[in-house]
Amino acid sequence: MANTSARTLRLLSLLQTHRYWQGGELAERLGVSPRTLRRDIDRLRELGYPVEAQRGVDGGYQLAAGAALPPLVVDDEEAVALVVGLQAAAQGAVEGIAESSVRVLAKVVQVMPARLRRQVEALRAMTVPDGWNGPEGEGIDPGALTAVALACRDSEQLRFSYTAADGRRTDRHVEPHRLVCLGRRWYLVAYDLTRHDWRSFRVDRLTAPQGDGSRFRSRDLPAADAAEFVRAGLGNLPRSYRVEVLIDAPAAVVRERIGRWGAVEEVDAGHCRVRMTVDSLDWPAMALGVIDADFHVLDPPELLDRVHNWGARFTRARLGEGAASG
Repeated sequence: MANTSARTLRLLSLLQTHRYWQGGELAERLGVSPRTLRRDIDRLRELGYPVEAQRGVDGGYQLAAGAALPPLVVDDEEAVALVVGLQAAAQGAVEGIAESSVRVLAKVVQVMPARLRRQVEALRAMTVPDGWNGPEGEGIDPGALTAVALACRDSEQLRFSYTAADGRRTDRHVEPHRLVCLGRRWYLVAYDLTRHDWRSFRVDRLTAPQGDGSRFRSRDLPAADAAEFVRAGLGNLPRSYRVEVLIDAPAAVVRERIGRWGAVEEVDAGHCRVRMTVDSLDWPAMALGVIDADFHVLDPPELLDRVHNWGARFTRARLGEGAASG
């Protein structure tokens, strides 16, 4: 019975990849006969999973959308990714779903096995949320992210390979402090034991992080917090832009709409100043569009060119030929 249950869960996991499986290929992956596969499919249907079947030589199976959401099966990396996404939503990253995200987050963490809960709790505890939304990041290995988080939590020295922006690769030995999430990009703030100074590392450029078992005593970070340290470092990059815009709208309104993208400073009751440091002018252009108010670009001049280009492109937009005319 235990083997049957395990096989059924494995079958469900394969079907949940949203791929159409030929019957023979699916049976081979599970190591069963086509007849046993059909019985397992029937068992899933009894449990409420809508599995569609296609007959014929190339016949197979596919998990379809159902009237209700049955239990899902996720692997370790998917579980960690799920919690990270729910945590971001619970902090208000997606408007309107914070409350429901908190409820789902509590349910997911409650039923996690101890080893996964330890990883997730470390990731949550060692991540500094930031109100500034940076550029889109590269793909990150969830295992690397949780390994770094655990090292931060346990004050354990960490070793890894790091690839710089110019492609140069070096081995690093650090005392990890905190993880910082800026938009979709993750940074590790750590004290570099080779360079004897504080550094921030993009986690997507970090390879094979591993704790070496050595504990350390926390040092004083030369910044108010880890997020400020990362922002300061990004602001010193030669390719970054320092943006300053005067908005014809109250500071409270602008702060509510784009507060996590930059610093909002009140000028008077109907005007405010927005400052941000970015490595792409697309982000401030997008933020200015969200505000829905007139504005004056003070710096840099390239931002005004970018906004004008966007405006011209939007003006040229037209209804597609195949669209309904009403």
